[in-house]
Amino acid sequence: MREAVTTWFLEMTSQDDLIHKPVTNHDFVIQECRVKQFQFNRFLYSYIGQQWQWTERLVWSDEQWHDYVENDNLRLWVGHFRGSPAGYFELQNVAGDIQIAYFGLAQPFIGKGLGGALLSKAIREAWDWGAKRVWVHTCSLDHPFALKNYQARGLKIYKKETK
Repeated sequence: MREAVTTWFLEMTSQDDLIHKPVTNHDFVIQECRVKQFQFNRFLYSYIGQQWQWTERLVWSDEQWHDYVENDNLRLWVGHFRGSPAGYFELQNVAGDIQIAYFGLAQPFIGKGLGGALLSKAIREAWDWGAKRVWVHTCSLDHPFALKNYQARGLKIYKKETK
C-alpha cells in the first residue's frame, strides 16, 4: 500500500509580496544558462531530483527533452557553489503565468542557507520576465522545509490535494 502524497499549489499575484532573501555567501553564484542544452536540464533533473523521487521524466527520450527545453517558454538558472552545481530552477511561461517548474538543491548543499536566496532569485526572475502570476507546487515527498521556504518568500497556498 502506497503512502498518501499531499501536494500544495502556491502562487504570488503581486511582485510586492516577494519577501526577498539575498545571497549572502559569496561562494554561491546564480546564473542563467542562456545556451539551451537539453542534456544539462536532464542531468540536473536526475542529479537533484533523485533524492525527492522525481521519476516521471527519467523515461523521456532525447527528442522529448529537446522539445521541452529548447523552446522560448522555458528558462534555466543554476546556482554554483565554488564552481560546483548546487541547485537550479526552471521557469516556464504559459501566457504570463510563470511556473517555477523545477526547483531544488543538491544534497551536499542543503542546510547551508542557500535555498531562500535561490528561490528569491527564481521569483524575481519570473516577475522580470513579465509574469502576471508566479506559481509552484510542492509535495510531501519533497524536502520537509520546501513548503516553509515557499511561504517564507511570500507565496500563498491556493490549493491542496492528497492522493
